[in-house]
Amino acid sequence: MIIRPAMEDDDRPRPRGDAASLLAKEDLGPYSQDELAERIRMLQLEIARVEAHRNKADAHRAAADALFGKPPA
Repeated sequence: MIIRPAMEDDDRPRPRGDAASLLAKEDLGPYSQDELAERIRMLQLEIARVEAHRNKADAHRAAADALFGKPPA
């Protein structure tokens, strides 16, 4: 049995069909201008949340690399 570190799984691309992929396929025709503006606002908030999480993960990885050394490629 092979046991892989959790970070290895996190580094893999997400499969198609995740929330962002589904949103990209949605027909925007039925939405009003106000609904589109609200959708943009919500997506901008989500982008900020994802970027903050990515920055936190980068800082965590950098701290681990500094403490334990960078893992071999």
